[in-house]
Amino acid sequence: LNCVLSVCLSGFSPRGDRGGRGGGRGGGRGGFGGGFGDRGGRGGFRGGRVQFVHCVCVCVCVCVCVCIHSGVFISRGKEDALVTKNMVVGESVYGEKRISVEEGETKIEYRAWNPFRSKLAAAILGGVDQIHIKPGAKVMYLGAASGTTVSHVSDIVGPEGLVYAVEFSHRSGRDLLNVAKKRTNIIPIIEDARHPHKYRMLVGMVDVIFADVAQPDQTRIVALNAHNFLKNGGHFVISIKANCIDSTAAPEAVFASEVKKMSAENMKPQEQLTLEPYERDHAVVVGIYRYINITLLSALPWPAQVSTAFAMTHTNCHWQLCLNSYFRPVFR
Repeated sequence: LNCVLSVCLSGFSPRGDRGGRGGGRGGGRGGFGGGFGDRGGRGGFRGGRVQFVHCVCVCVCVCVCVCIHSGVFISRGKEDALVTKNMVVGESVYGEKRISVEEGETKIEYRAWNPFRSKLAAAILGGVDQIHIKPGAKVMYLGAASGTTVSHVSDIVGPEGLVYAVEFSHRSGRDLLNVAKKRTNIIPIIEDARHPHKYRMLVGMVDVIFADVAQPDQTRIVALNAHNFLKNGGHFVISIKANCIDSTAAPEAVFASEVKKMSAENMKPQEQLTLEPYERDHAVVVGIYRYINITLLSALPWPAQVSTAFAMTHTNCHWQLCLNSYFRPVFR
């Protein structure tokens, strides 16, 4: 983005401040030739009645570079910013800054993503390796609130993806519905995430679950939804607020306890990251759900392959045996 800013400075010589003062003092006394000595003469020459207009052109170049995560970018300019490509050009969701960039004959608009208002943005700027949210992905967002972060997830997955946004509060749900009216890839669900059976008819299998529910039983809530909607080998991203789970324990102890609960639900944590300095006593845990190691299974005899896969996909009365997706490499 090339922006040209013209600044016109009236009554200033190329030397700026000193010429301006000379015009005020010497213009009247020596403006027509310096009749009262050197001081007036200098004033007439440097700041007399002739007004000079000096134009300064400043080119401000803003370069948008691709970040390590698909669909997430860094805007390089006077102030670097995390941005996503705006799916609804010309519309902002929460008053965020918009940046227009010309690429060839097309014009692309980006939206600034504030890490102080979004746990996912804070995790990205904090250096998380993978968020697993990419163009075309199907995402379930638990704790969608008014749709601030959901709108950026909508930008990332694009028109080919879907975002199932679950929010229990009716007040925040109204704002979420307004966001979804302009973004066709958001499906708002105003329901309690503790009861996934109430919206099971609305949601298909998803690739990623992102959770920011801030409840004492947060891991249980995520696990219930994962058992119903998250595909085998899918991923989860959970934002944990230590004070909401146990305000009397140290944050590190709370995080360790939650990670242990995840492992008991077939949710294998792969990465843990603090959200400092954007959020205090917060952490993000990224992991994989019901991971099946194809290499190990292929080394087993056929009856053992079936029984092992059946055991790995049977959890909490949720029966799922995906032979087509997981055993295709074995028979090649």
